[in-house]
Amino acid sequence: MCEFDIILDVFPDELPGIPPVREVEFNIELIPRSEPISKAPYRMAPIELKELKDQLQELLKRGFIHLSVSPWGAPVLFVKKKDGSMRLCIDYRELNKITIRNR
Repeated sequence: MCEFDIILDVFPDELPGIPPVREVEFNIELIPRSEPISKAPYRMAPIELKELKDQLQELLKRGFIHLSVSPWGAPVLFVKKKDGSMRLCIDYRELNKITIRNR
């Protein structure tokens, strides 16, 4: 058994929920005068669109995400995992370009 397998044994297969709300000040600093970024979605095959709908419904149901009307947005895509299932990935590259990094 390698170290990676030992680490994976510590975490549950499914998260029971999100952590409790805590009083923490947090903000993401952006380059001054940055405009909201909202890129067009990547094209997806019908099977990917169904998977996206299913995964988003599950995340909404479990409270990990919520509906938003923000002018900010990032496209999503899928990466096929070794077991054949699809991993939802969010492309934050455009947002990262205007984010002031922590030092």
